[in-house]
Amino acid sequence: MSTARALIAVCALAVAQFLGAASAEYAAVRPERPLKFPGDFGAHPEYRTEWWYVTGWLLDEQRKERGFQLTFFRVRTRAGEENSSRFAPRQLVLAHAAIADPAEGRLLHDERSERAMDPLAGTDEGRTHAWTGSWELAQDDGNYRARAQTDSFEFDLKLVPSGAPAPNGKNGFSQKAPDPRNASHYYSRPQLAVSGTLRLRGKPHEVTGRAWLDHEWSSEYLPADASGWDWIGVNLHDGGSLMAFRMRSKDGAPIWAAATLAPPGGVPASLGPDKIRFLPVRRWRSARTGADYPVVWNIEVDGRMFRIEPLMDDQELDSPRSTRTVYWEGAVRVYEGEREVGWGYLEMTGYVGRLRM
Repeated sequence: MSTARALIAVCALAVAQFLGAASAEYAAVRPERPLKFPGDFGAHPEYRTEWWYVTGWLLDEQRKERGFQLTFFRVRTRAGEENSSRFAPRQLVLAHAAIADPAEGRLLHDERSERAMDPLAGTDEGRTHAWTGSWELAQDDGNYRARAQTDSFEFDLKLVPSGAPAPNGKNGFSQKAPDPRNASHYYSRPQLAVSGTLRLRGKPHEVTGRAWLDHEWSSEYLPADASGWDWIGVNLHDGGSLMAFRMRSKDGAPIWAAATLAPPGGVPASLGPDKIRFLPVRRWRSARTGADYPVVWNIEVDGRMFRIEPLMDDQELDSPRSTRTVYWEGAVRVYEGEREVGWGYLEMTGYVGRLRM
């Protein structure tokens, strides 16, 4: 869900007024629409917003642990849709990349934003391919390649799926509130085998690891009374996987929750709000923004209690030049009792004012 799931406060009003906004409506998310592959690997430009979100844990040649993130957002602006110019900002492409390294003490991150205009930036239909400049998430022969270059880090990673896409919700219809109009089409690719290179502060590393890919598209996502969400995606060490989220109201109370829990090699189970509880345990306050994040959680899913602990506390990401949001996006360890059972990523939005979508 992600970044994701951390999203969309873009669309310049002056540009829309100059070019003339089109009257076409955004496509609606419908429960009767099933996921269809390979087409749904690609972009859905008729919807308001969409994102491909990759996170994971990397181990270098000395078995040192780091987290990584690469997210691409596609935004339909409805600006200039009746304008024939290729420069009209009908679609925007935004991107976030980050490395979580405990030796740094805080998240290393960067961002990109560009109107969709080949070859500078774009998203393909029919297959996963999102790019802006040299940043790219591309699908080829069933595998993925994730690339990003920044002043402090760069990575070039191959991601190999271990199974079919896992739909979230009812056949990929993921409800976000009691009102089913607040929903997305949503699937995950857990247990991606990772190999490739990471360059950190100029030093190269050969890395392996496990990653998670989320793909969502929607036109009505955040409920009117919601401030944000808490989300986890976990690759369990036994080969299973867990996705869980909750929407929060402005006073922090849960509005909605859902989860997808998959046994190793088994069929994912879609779980509703009565099966999930998010219980904060320890908080961390950002000196930069004043946001107070619960960085340690107990999360109960269908009677199982998971404890979520961060690789490091400061994994806050500020994106003033793209989505204009502040959110916590970080690598976490997952425990049942005292036993470590998985690695994953935790996302928390709406802790610095209400998230704008």
